[in-house]
Amino acid sequence: MKRLVLIAAAVFAAFSVSAASKTYELTSPDGKLKVSVEAGDGISYTLSHENDLLMDKSPIGMYLTDGTVFGGVQPVRKASRRYVNQTIPTVVYKKAQVKDEYNELTLDFKKFSVIFRAYDDGMAYRFVSKIKTAYNVEQEMAKFNFAQDWNMWAAYVCQHTETLDSQFYNSFENQYSYTRISEWNKDRLAFLPLMVDGPSGKKILITEADLMDYPGMYLYNRKGKENIDAIFAPYPDKTVQGGHNNLQMEVSSRKGYIAECEGGESFPWRIVAVSENDVRMADNDMVYRLASPSDPDADWSWVKPGKVAWDWWNDWNIRGVDFRSGINNDTYKYYIDFASEYGIEYVILDEGWSVTGAADMFKVVPEINLEELVAYADNKGVGLILWAGYIAFDRDMEEICSHYSKMGIKGFKIDFMDRDDQQMVDFHRRAAETAAKYHMMVDFHGTYKPTGLHRTYPNVVNYEGVHGLEQMKWSPASVDQVTYDVTVPFIRMMAGPMDYTQGAMRNATMSNYHPCYSEPMSQGTRCRQLAEYVVFDSPLNMLCDSPSNYMQEKECAEFIAAIPTVWDETRGLDGKVGDYIAMARRSGNVWYVGAMTDWDARSMVLDLSFLPEGEYEVELYRDGANAYRTARDYRKENISLPADKKLVVKMAPGGGFAARIVPANVGK
Repeated sequence: MKRLVLIAAAVFAAFSVSAASKTYELTSPDGKLKVSVEAGDGISYTLSHENDLLMDKSPIGMYLTDGTVFGGVQPVRKASRRYVNQTIPTVVYKKAQVKDEYNELTLDFKKFSVIFRAYDDGMAYRFVSKIKTAYNVEQEMAKFNFAQDWNMWAAYVCQHTETLDSQFYNSFENQYSYTRISEWNKDRLAFLPLMVDGPSGKKILITEADLMDYPGMYLYNRKGKENIDAIFAPYPDKTVQGGHNNLQMEVSSRKGYIAECEGGESFPWRIVAVSENDVRMADNDMVYRLASPSDPDADWSWVKPGKVAWDWWNDWNIRGVDFRSGINNDTYKYYIDFASEYGIEYVILDEGWSVTGAADMFKVVPEINLEELVAYADNKGVGLILWAGYIAFDRDMEEICSHYSKMGIKGFKIDFMDRDDQQMVDFHRRAAETAAKYHMMVDFHGTYKPTGLHRTYPNVVNYEGVHGLEQMKWSPASVDQVTYDVTVPFIRMMAGPMDYTQGAMRNATMSNYHPCYSEPMSQGTRCRQLAEYVVFDSPLNMLCDSPSNYMQEKECAEFIAAIPTVWDETRGLDGKVGDYIAMARRSGNVWYVGAMTDWDARSMVLDLSFLPEGEYEVELYRDGANAYRTARDYRKENISLPADKKLVVKMAPGGGFAARIVPANVGK
C-alpha cells in the first residue's frame, strides 16, 4: 500500500467506536430524492431516488491534528431545518438566473456543525467549524459507498504516476475510462467530477463546490469493491521553482496534514448530483448554487466575456503577407485586424511574448511593443489578453495587475498551476481577487475543475481542466477525441465552463486524422466544430485556428463570431453520455442549437416546442453528403421552422449540427 492510503486508513479507524445513533430524514422539494442521515455514532448518510438506492451507508468526518474529531462518537446538540426557494441572478453564466430550491438539515455538535441539502437534482453536505483558534486538518473522510458495482466514467491522473502521492502534480487533463467501480486502476487517483451509471438509467456524479481555502478532492478505490474514498493532497512543506519553462512550483516535501485553518471555517460542499435523464446533467447548476456569492455591492459591469482570436494552437501561421509571421507586432496586428473585421472582442498573446525562462512578466521580448499593440487594438475596438505563467504571476501579482491594467490590457490567461493543494487553491482565490481590484478578467488554464469561484468572482471567465482541442496537436489517432466530445459535457462541464479552445477549420475523419503540431486538425466534421460553440459552456471562447484559415472560410467564421458566449437560458434537448448530445441556448430572442454525435452516423429529431408561439427562421449548418470522407464538407441552409417545431438533424460519423433560430418578424 502507498503511504498516502495507509495514513488515510489509520485516520478513518478513529471513527469506528460504537455509540447510539439517531436517524434524520431529508427529502428534495419534489419528494423524489431522499437523504437518510445517521449521527451520534459517527455521521453517515444513505441516498435514494424514488425506489432506487443509490448510495449505501457512507461515513463522513474530519480529523484534526490535536485529536479533535468532527463526526466521532458525540451527541447531536440540535437539529434544525429550513426550506429555501429563491432565484439567483447571475453575472456571467449559461443562464440569466438560477433556481435555488432545497430542503436543508443542520446538525449542531459541540465544536462543529454539518449541513445537508437536498435538491431535486442532487444532494450536498459541508462541515462548519465552531473552533475559534487556528488548527490543522490531518485528514477528511468522505466515502461514497454505491449501492451496487455499477459502471463509472473516471478521469485518471496520467502524469507523474510513479506513486499516488506524486499524482497530486498534474494538469487535470485526461479522457474517461469506462469500467466497473470495482475495476478501479489501483495505480491511479481520479480527479473530479466522476460519473456513475446508476439504476433505471439514472446518472450519479461526484464533485465539490465553494473550494476557497482547502485542498481539492481526488477519488480512489482502496478495496476493489463499489466503495470510493476521497483523497486530499497534504499541505506543501517545501516547494522548488521548476517545471515548464521554470514557471511552476514543484512540491519536494509535504506536511503530515492537508489544511491549515483559522477559526470558524466553512469547508467545501461535497456534491452528489443525480439525473434521471443524461442531458439534465449537462445543465445542472449545483456547483453555481453552492458557491459563495459575489460581493452584492460590487460593480461587475466591466466584465465583458467574448470571443478570442488565439495564436498558439495555429502556431502563428498566417499567409499572404509580406512579413515573417511569429511573435512580433506585425503578426499581432494581423490578428487584431481579423478580430476587428469579424467582431471578435479579444486577441490573446499566448506564451512567448515575455522572455522564456525568466518567469518575469515585466520582461517583454524585443519583437513586441505592447503599448503600440494596445493602442492599435483599442483603435480597432479589440481588447488584448496576456498569457501568464503561474509563478511569474504569483511573484508580482499586485504590480502586474496594476501595471497592465493601466496599460489597457483586459485580462490574463494564467497557466501551469497543475496542483490543487491548499496553497494552490488559495492562489486561485488571491489571483481572482487581485485581478478584480484592477478590473482584469482571468482565464485559469493548467488548473483543476471549476468549483464556483466564477460566481464569487465573476471576472473568472473560464477554466481549463479539460482534455481540449490542443491535444490534437500531438495526440496519435488512437486518442478518440470525438467520443470525448460527447462525454465531457455530461461530466466535466457539469462543474462549470471549459476552455476547450474549439474552432478548427482543418477537419479530419477517423481514417485521415494525424497529429501535426504546426498545422493541426480536429477529429470529426466542420459542423462539429461549429456545434461546439453552442454545446460547450465557455464565456471566454477561443477561435483556435489561424485568421488566414478563417478568412478562407468566411461563412463559418462569421457564424462562429456571432455566437454569444453567455446566455439568458440554456436547455438540454437530448443526449446519452459517450454517444450524442444536443443543447439549445438563448440570448435575447435568438436561439442557438448545437448537436454532436460519436463516430456513428446519427439522425435526431429535436423538439423545440418550448419556443414561444410564432414563426421562426432557421439558419442551419449541417454535415455535407460527403462529410463521412471529407470532414470539412458542410451545407448551409435557410429554412422556416416547421409548424410542429421539430428539427430533423442528420449527422455524419464524428459529425455535428448548428443552427441560429430567430423570430420570423425580426428585422421586418
